[in-house]
Order: sequence, then C-alpha cells, then structure tokens
Amino acid sequence: MEDGKSTEPKAKWWSRPTPMGTSRTAPEGSPSPEDAAPHADPQGTAAMEAPPTGPPSQAGLSASAAESAAPAPDARPMRPLHEPDEYRTPPYGEPGPWAPAPPVQRPVPTPAHGTPVPPAYTGTDGAGIHNAAATGFTPPPPPPHAAQPAQPTQWLQYDPWAAPTPRQPLTHPGPPLGADTGRKKNRRGSALVGALLLALVAGGIGGGVGAYVERNGGLTRVELPQAARSDGGRAPDSVAGIAASALPSVVTLHVSGTGEAGTGTGFVLDKSGHILTNNHVVAPAGSSGRITVTFSGGETARAEVIGKDSGYDLAVVKVRGVSNLKPLPLGNSDNVRVGDPVVAIGAPFELSNTVTSGIISAKDRPITAGGEKGDGSDISYVDALQTDAPINPGNSGGPLVDAGAHVIGINSAIRAADGGSGTDGGQSGSIGLGFAIPINQGKRVAEELINTGRATHPVIGVTLDMKYTGDGAKVGERGAEGKPAVTPGGPGAKAGIRPGDIITEIGGHRVHSGEELIVKIRAHRPGDRLDLGLTRGGKELSMSVTLGSATGG
Repeated sequence: MEDGKSTEPKAKWWSRPTPMGTSRTAPEGSPSPEDAAPHADPQGTAAMEAPPTGPPSQAGLSASAAESAAPAPDARPMRPLHEPDEYRTPPYGEPGPWAPAPPVQRPVPTPAHGTPVPPAYTGTDGAGIHNAAATGFTPPPPPPHAAQPAQPTQWLQYDPWAAPTPRQPLTHPGPPLGADTGRKKNRRGSALVGALLLALVAGGIGGGVGAYVERNGGLTRVELPQAARSDGGRAPDSVAGIAASALPSVVTLHVSGTGEAGTGTGFVLDKSGHILTNNHVVAPAGSSGRITVTFSGGETARAEVIGKDSGYDLAVVKVRGVSNLKPLPLGNSDNVRVGDPVVAIGAPFELSNTVTSGIISAKDRPITAGGEKGDGSDISYVDALQTDAPINPGNSGGPLVDAGAHVIGINSAIRAADGGSGTDGGQSGSIGLGFAIPINQGKRVAEELINTGRATHPVIGVTLDMKYTGDGAKVGERGAEGKPAVTPGGPGAKAGIRPGDIITEIGGHRVHSGEELIVKIRAHRPGDRLDLGLTRGGKELSMSVTLGSATGG
C-alpha cells in the first residue's frame, strides 16, 4: 500500500558504527528512522514508539492498524528509541538527560621526579572501568544479542574555561595514581635544607675560630717542647771541654800607635803577668804606643812590651796589678803528628773568644813573612805547623792547642786566596791554610825575651846567594859590604864550607832554597850539631857543623 513516501534506499539508524568498530544490522523490513521518529504531543513532550517486536510478517501493517493496536500514550512508560551508549563515544554518544555531566578535570602539579599523570576519569576506578559509586549512575547492561564491546580507551576531559597551563603534558609514564611521591620530595628537600644549614653553621664557626687565632695567636698559649736545663760538663778532650779549659787564659790585645792600630791575641805564660803574642801584633805601638789587654771575663789592663824579635815574629808583654791569672800549659810540638785534632782560639776581626777546630795538616812548613822594610831585617822565618782550623786576621798570637788543652803552636800566618802569604795573609779570610810557630821554638824565644829582653838566633856563619834559582841553598862569592861570604873562624869555616858550595840537606831534611835553609837552622838552638849535605863542583860532600849564636832584633 502506497503512503506517498519515497521508495529510495534510506540510511538506517542502526547502520552507524558501534563502539570499537562493531556494526549492527537489523532485519529487513524494520521501520525506518522516519517511521520511528517521535511524535510531539500537545505538552511538548517527545513520545517515542518502540520498534515492532512481532514477526516480520507483521511489518506490513497499515498505519491505521498500528495506531489502533497501540495502547494509549499514558498506558505504558516512556522509553528511549535506542539503548543508551554507556561509553558516550563522540559524536553520537553524547550524554542524555538522564546522565550527569562529566566533571571538569584539571592537571595535577608536576612532581620533582617526572611528568604528572592526569587523574583517572571520575567515573572510572583509574583503570578505565566504570565506577558507579563515583557517579551515582549504573548504565543498563547491553542487550543479550549485542556483542560484548572491547575495553574502551579513556578519554581526557577538557575544560575550556580553566586557566591555561603552558606546555603541560596530558599524560606520562610514572607511578600509579595515589603513590606517595611527595614524601620522597619532602625527604630530599629536608636533607638539602639540613645540609645547607650545617654548612652555614660550620663556616661561621670556622671563620670565627680562624679570626681569633689570627688575632690572638691561638686558642691557648703555645709552649714548645724543650729539653731540661743541664749543668753537666763536657768531656775534657771535646772541643767544648778544650775551649772551657783554655779560654780563661786567652786575652785580646788592642794596640794603637802614632800612625796605626790593630787587634791581636795572646795567652798567659805565668802568674807574673807575662803574655806571649806575635811581634807584628805589638809593632804598631812602637816605643810610645798604647797596649790594652782584655781578658775572657771582660777585665782590662794596661800592658808593656818586655821584648820582641822580628826574626821569630814573637813578643812578650806584661800586665801589672792583675791577680788570679791562669797560665795556659805548654805542650811539646815534637810530639805532634799529622791528623791530630787541634783548636784555635783568638779574636778574628775583633770577635773575642772565637773558637775554631781542625787538624794538623802538615809539619815543618818553611814560612817567611814580613819584609816590609825592604832590607830583610824584619823578615820572619818560621818552620811552621800547618792546620786547617780557620784562622783569620785577629787570630795572630793566639794559641793552637791539642786535645789536652796544651799549647802546641802560636797562630801567626795564613795563606790568602789571592796568592799572598805572610802574617795574617791579608784580609781575604781563611781558606783552610793556617800556620803556627811550633811551641818548642816559641818557648825558647819567650824565655830569652823575658830574661834578657832579646832573643838569640842559631847561625852557621855564611852569606847565602838569595838570587840563586837552582835547587838548594848556594853560598855566595862575597858577603855584605865586601866581607867574605864565609866568616873566618865561624861555624861554617870550621866545618869546611867554601864560597860557591850548594847546601842540599841539613839535619836529615832536604833543602831547596836559601829561605828553607835559614828556617831549618832557626828551628834549632845555638850549640846544636847538625849534619850537612852539599855539592861542590858536581861532587856530593857531607860534613858536620855546630851552630853558633847571633843576637836578634
């Protein structure tokens, strides 16, 4: 039966996609959407008819028959034309008037360890499953013949009126909702704050302590460990023991004259006040100069010259009115051996009571010093002891003592670095080459100076050619002022020495020059008998000579 409607195919309402891509197809002959459209009643309430539930043969009923067969509008409850979409899938599944509007969901703050996860939809339990307790709505179960829909995908909610959150991600992988992520953040924050406070407190305390220490020199008074005071002595043969024994007998001489002044050293010979020193120490005083003696304890006294001899470079002065003098004991220089320890005492560069130590480096060193007058009358000939004990200008006249604190020599000369030699050797200081007059020679000369005021020199009665450059000491052809080179009736003439003979040995010691011969002779006493070795016309001869005596000056 024709009702005036178009017979073209029409879109059917059940042909739209169902959730998760599942479509449903109704049997043929089902009413079209237009047939199932609701009718408006006079009250404006939409009245919808239920689709026919009878067999397909009844689909062809006329509209009048359907209307007569349908019950009255108020005879049965109103029912939607289709099942509600429980998943509300856009664009067809908008919520109906019976479902509450979804709540506005806002992003949560980002935790310290990652990106936030938006909370689950209020109507689910966080895993996409509907939560009836949260919404108060329980959707009806799907019809028996409908396929079971797959698990829906959670849709994020958007609130167009909320304040925008710049660059806020919608979701992120992280701990499940409800995990206690703030506790760790709070713990880390508390630990960081505690560490900062501890650093500030420690820095303040350290700064305060440092400032106090800098201003006051420490928290407490500093006392360094130290050994207890000891009054114990030293071994007598140690340098300290030797110095303690010898220093009270050593004096410093300050000499001044009309044109020059100087400082030297001496040592006490006896309780009468006799002091032995070098001739070149007292020479600046002349006949009217002044000599002041200062003892090791600081006492001073005037002194006068008793006797002096330039040939031996020795002099004796005497102090008066001084008591408690301590003489320095004399040793024997013949007992000295090379390598023996020695101590030198003096006043180098006016530094009184200076003590140095060393060893005997050599013996019988022929040393000549002086000669400033030009005529050779002031030349000193010394058969010296050599030592490496430091000796400097001002040490002259001081004692050179052995391990028993006995005098074995009188410090008289040094070898200077500039090549010069002589008394005190110049002003360049010690280079480890010092020379001392043997005490055996000094003792004899000192006794003569104290007893007679003059010293005697041993001689052989010949005149030497001091310009001879060969090996040995050559006897001259003529003496001074035209006198014979060999004194008639003298010790040399009696021994058989002739002019032109070359003396090569005396007393068992080799002789290389005229100075050496004089030094070796003056190392003995007048009256000593010595063996000579000489060369005459290319022949070697030997003879004996008894030393004579001459008065020195």
